[in-house]
Amino acid sequence: MISRRNIRVKVMQTIYTVSSLEMAIKNSEAQKILQKHIDESRSLFVYLIYFLTEVIRYAEKDAHQKASKHLPTAEDLSTNTKIAGNELLWKILEDPALKEQFASDKPELSTDKELIKKVYLKLKETAEYKTYISSSAREKKEEGKIIEFILNDLMLDNELFVSHIEENFSNWDDDGEMVIQLLAGYLQKPGSINFNELMSKDKVDFAKGLLETVLEKMICYKKSSNQN
Repeated sequence: MISRRNIRVKVMQTIYTVSSLEMAIKNSEAQKILQKHIDESRSLFVYLIYFLTEVIRYAEKDAHQKASKHLPTAEDLSTNTKIAGNELLWKILEDPALKEQFASDKPELSTDKELIKKVYLKLKETAEYKTYISSSAREKKEEGKIIEFILNDLMLDNELFVSHIEENFSNWDDDGEMVIQLLAGYLQKPGSINFNELMSKDKVDFAKGLLETVLEKMICYKKSSNQN
C-alpha cells in the first residue's frame, strides 16, 4: 500500500502544481490533481509487472523465431521454453484485477520491445537460468526464485532498464522504492492486491485532509500578505 511518506510527497507535488497555476482553483480540482499523482504510482506498479512478464514470455517468441529459420539447426529446434510455463508467471497473468489494469493502462504502448529482448538474452547466459532449465521439475520455490532474479538482477540492477523507466515515469525517484516493495509482496501472493485501492480508507482521508489543510493555510497566507 502507498505509505504516508509517499502521500506527503504527492500532496507537496499537488501543492506545487496548484501554486504554478495563474488562476485559483477549487479544493475539488486540487483533489483531482492529487488523485492523478496517486494514479501514477499504480501505473508504474502495473508497468513493472508487465515488463517482467514480457521478459519471461519472450522465451516462446525466441523459440518460434529460431524454429522459423530457413535452415534451423538442431539447437534452434530444441530451445528450452520451460520458463514460459512458470507457474508463478501464470498465476500473475490470470489475476483478473491485473488483466483489468493491463486493459486500461495499455502498458504495451510504453514498452521497449528491444529492451525486453536484451534482458531475456542476458538472462539466458546466466548461471541461474541454466540451473533453472536444467531440471524439468516445477518446484514452487524455484519458480519464484527465478522471477525474483530477473526482477532484481536483470531489471532493477540494469542501467538501461532504469533509464527506460525514468524516461517513461517521472515519479520513479519518488515512488520507486515503495513500488518495488509492493511488487515483492505481489510476487509472494498474486491476486492479493486491489489495484484501484492502493490506499486504505484512513490513508485516503489522511491525504485529502492534509491537502485541504495546506491549501487553507496558503489562502490565509496570501490574504494576510495582501492586507499588509
